[in-house]
Amino acid sequence: MRIFLAGGTGVIGRRLVPALIAAGHEVVATTRRLENVDQINRSGGKGVVVDVYDAARLTELIWTAAPDLVMHQLSDLRHFDTEATARIRRVGTRNLVAAAQQAGVGRIVVQSIAWAYEDGYGLASEDEPIEEGSAVAAMEELVGRLATATILRYGWWYGPGTWYAEGGRVADAVAEGLLPATRTVNSLVHVDDAVSATVQAIDWPAGVYNIADDEPAPGTQWLPVYANAIGAPAPTSPVWTNRSPGGRGASNAKARAAGWKPSHPTWRSGFAAAALGDE
Repeated sequence: MRIFLAGGTGVIGRRLVPALIAAGHEVVATTRRLENVDQINRSGGKGVVVDVYDAARLTELIWTAAPDLVMHQLSDLRHFDTEATARIRRVGTRNLVAAAQQAGVGRIVVQSIAWAYEDGYGLASEDEPIEEGSAVAAMEELVGRLATATILRYGWWYGPGTWYAEGGRVADAVAEGLLPATRTVNSLVHVDDAVSATVQAIDWPAGVYNIADDEPAPGTQWLPVYANAIGAPAPTSPVWTNRSPGGRGASNAKARAAGWKPSHPTWRSGFAAAALGDE
């Protein structure tokens, strides 16, 4: 299958290129920076330079690539730039979908998030509503304009190249004692498991899938384990920790039923493996 990968050098994208090639696909992958083209080419793909806000150039590239599938892995989460990421989700996605439509491409796989669900009780399934009016909701509505859309709502990534790796945003905050352990429930997923799910999702029925491990948990449970794994001091818990938990975990039952089996089914073993470099 020919795949046009929008975002070929991010945390997921740079792993996806070789994974897709290994699965037998042809990949044209985008980057905003000319110096990143060689990285994509060395991974087996064909690197092209484009800014998702350059609609004309984007359309030209997708038309030339003539892909069977567009894959949307664009964000600015690496720099924790929430405004830039929201713009990508709203405007960038609109441009990407329009370019796909003009090029006659009807299939898309898109990166979404598993922590956008509205408040509720228990683990969230894919048919429950996400935050109305959010950039995530706008993005998911936009990709639904194509005939076949597969939306992957990832949990928080950990592992190499993520905020949880050495020198990452979360790792540094935990090492400095700046991240308290609260009862907010989080869904996590090892970055390699997120990649494997993305490759497999090409063959899944269209729809929404939560891509997270088997054990969503409050920070009071997972954060001390993570801190210990990276040799950081035990996190503190604020006074209001004893109040009812906030946030909501996401059920991965649908992705598992589709055949996905994460190599790190729980952060308990995943954190330890990542700390030892056993990836």
